[in-house]
Amino acid sequence: MSELWRALTDFAHQGGPVIWLLLLVSVLMWTLIGERLLYLLWVSRRQSAMLRQQWLQRVDRQSWFAHRVREGLIVEMAIRLNQCLGLLRTLVLLCPLLGLLGTVTGMVAVFDVIAWEGTSDAQGMARGVYRATLPTMAGLVISISGLYMLAQLQRWTRQGLQRFADSLTLSGSAGSGNAVPGNSVFGHGGAGHGNP
Repeated sequence: MSELWRALTDFAHQGGPVIWLLLLVSVLMWTLIGERLLYLLWVSRRQSAMLRQQWLQRVDRQSWFAHRVREGLIVEMAIRLNQCLGLLRTLVLLCPLLGLLGTVTGMVAVFDVIAWEGTSDAQGMARGVYRATLPTMAGLVISISGLYMLAQLQRWTRQGLQRFADSLTLSGSAGSGNAVPGNSVFGHGGAGHGNP
């Protein structure tokens, strides 16, 4: 653990203070991703079953009012499924911009040294440019990994919402229907079995 921390501090020292800001954004981003994964795997199952039961207990499922109630349940589930995805999308987009900010500030420092000392020290200039590009590289790596997980979460959310909407049957007596109350938004196989 100490070696990991030492490597991280060395990297931050080379890349500048923006690296620490990128680390903070990365921790927040992956915390939100973990929360959404836990929600989709466990919490959404109970919530969708509860909302589905409210619908299946209704005797009237054909009237105009019943259709509005069904739409309200779908909207409520959609709000719960999409919670935090907007913030997660913002953090994913923020990472490359922070990396670019670190590179620009690093290049300004390099040009300042050139203005004072000239271009005689080519090796020192190369080190400065190398250190200036580290924040952009770190921002892109964080953003790409977050972008992949965001796309997966959005896909699972869309599929889960469609599965929930299909389970709110418009026919049949109260307490019956084609729903499978135990399903999570990932379906029967979970997140690790092909298409959820």
